[in-house]
Amino acid sequence: MEYTQLGRTGLKVSRLVLGTMNFGPQTDEADSHAIMDAALDAGINFFDTANVYGWGENKGRTESIIGNWFAQGGGRREKTVIATKVYGNMDTDGVTVWPNHDKLSALNIRRAVDASLKRLQTDYIDLYQFHHIDRNTPFEEIWQAIDVLVQQGKILYVGSSNFPGYKIAQANETAARRGGTIGLVSEQCLYNLAERRAEMEVIPAAQDYGLGVIPWSPLHGGLLGGVIKKEVQGGRRASGRAAETLGDPSARAQIQAYEDLLDKHGLEPGEVALAWLLTRPGVTGPIVGPRTAGQLESALRAVELELGEELLKSLDEIFPGPGPSPEAFAW
Repeated sequence: MEYTQLGRTGLKVSRLVLGTMNFGPQTDEADSHAIMDAALDAGINFFDTANVYGWGENKGRTESIIGNWFAQGGGRREKTVIATKVYGNMDTDGVTVWPNHDKLSALNIRRAVDASLKRLQTDYIDLYQFHHIDRNTPFEEIWQAIDVLVQQGKILYVGSSNFPGYKIAQANETAARRGGTIGLVSEQCLYNLAERRAEMEVIPAAQDYGLGVIPWSPLHGGLLGGVIKKEVQGGRRASGRAAETLGDPSARAQIQAYEDLLDKHGLEPGEVALAWLLTRPGVTGPIVGPRTAGQLESALRAVELELGEELLKSLDEIFPGPGPSPEAFAW
């Protein structure tokens, strides 16, 4: 496994991030623990979760599964950089949100941290991430709440998720004015070969402020994982975002061209999609969310995969990026 610094920090993390969103809803606790053990054995030390994972009536379940794994000992907690998130309502879906039980008020941040710590069965969180922007809470209040938690030793670093570039700037300029606050050190955003809008402003802002970029959905909901080939072979059919995209003839032709290119080179589409992200400036590591141990093994092969200049050029021709801003939209 390769390691890198998380943004401008001294924290060393693996270049693959283990995503845990499937733990609970799709993968039972025993299999989830086996996947985490296998990830740690392979050198993956960076695990990502969120307080709402588990979803529906089971929000918080994923953190609890991780907490039970930590409780087994064997150095599991000490070897793991654990990242979780705050923002969403923790009540059952469809239930009216009680005031101050979601978003980024100082009150909700305080409550949410303590609840996550309890579920995770740990006394500190390595990376605490804002899952979404809060348009109604000023960053002065957010950073005041974070400063208290850092002083208490409950969190070490803070990151953002799904932030636009200007909010990354706002957050870190406010932190700089306050002094003594390190500010955001990472941004977790939607970024992959098929969805490159983050290259316009989010990733440049992250680079300028020293944030590590952590792409989520690196296979774009399975779209970049050989979805057409699997359909032809009678395997798992596309669903969600992938199925919707394939309904567009031009998009389907684009994915077909992608799969044909990699078939010519004897490469697996999912592994190439991950390896491509590892070549991108500012990227710390993509989040892989395996449902099975086999899917984890495939993701691990991507770290060893070297993509030549000719192949990278061909990928850019199939999936052209937007280009830098303001040129991408100004003229």
